[in-house]
Amino acid sequence: MIRKFAAVSAVRLVWPMTLSAMILTGAATLYAQQTPSQPAPAQQPPAQQPSAQQSNPQTSGQEASTEETRRRAKPKNYKNWTFNVGGGANLTSGTTQKFVRGGGGVGAAGVARNFSQYFGFRADFQFDNLPLKQSALGLAQAPGSSSQVYSLMVDPIINVPVSKAWGGYIVFGPDFLHRSGKLDSSTALPGGGCNAFFSWWGNCFDNSLPLDGNFLHASQNEFGYNLGGGITRKIRGTMDFYAEARYVHGTHNSITTDFKPITIGVRW
Repeated sequence: MIRKFAAVSAVRLVWPMTLSAMILTGAATLYAQQTPSQPAPAQQPPAQQPSAQQSNPQTSGQEASTEETRRRAKPKNYKNWTFNVGGGANLTSGTTQKFVRGGGGVGAAGVARNFSQYFGFRADFQFDNLPLKQSALGLAQAPGSSSQVYSLMVDPIINVPVSKAWGGYIVFGPDFLHRSGKLDSSTALPGGGCNAFFSWWGNCFDNSLPLDGNFLHASQNEFGYNLGGGITRKIRGTMDFYAEARYVHGTHNSITTDFKPITIGVRW
């Protein structure tokens, strides 16, 4: 009797516990089905390091601007404008050599506009003394005289750099000459025949001297050409020493003037 009562009691204890476990298990299963599953986070690709140009566009633009500025700021190896002054003596040539002795003084000044290290245009104003020979004074029947020529030359100039210190240049182009002179006096008679000197002097008309006696003074304008060259030596900073030789020619009404000035000076 006692065993039967114990078995019945055990059954009564186990059954409620089993039913409770079943209820809890079912509730957990239902909760799991109703709760949405959270997807696993996607794996992010590794971050790429931006390149130097992409990392900071402003810095890249500044670097490009700096490089452009450096190119623009590159110093030129020539000056836009140069000036020169000099002096020397001249030699004569052609018909002029018959009446003028060499060694007359020269004074020159000029300015050049350079478009590159090698090419530019140069304008020169020059004074050349043309002292008459004694033989010419004899033909003029004069005890003394003064004679000179003023020249304006506008030439292309080609510069030839040789080293940092030495260089050279070539000039050639047209010129305008104004030649004038004065005889101290003359025993020649107005209306008398002209000789070779008076023809070159420029005061001879119809192969005779002016009747008014105005042949003591002479003046004429001539157009022609000149060509020459020089060497330069840098002495300090942008200043150069130069030595130059030219041939200058002018003509008007078959009257010519020819001389070869040799000039030394400075340019800067």
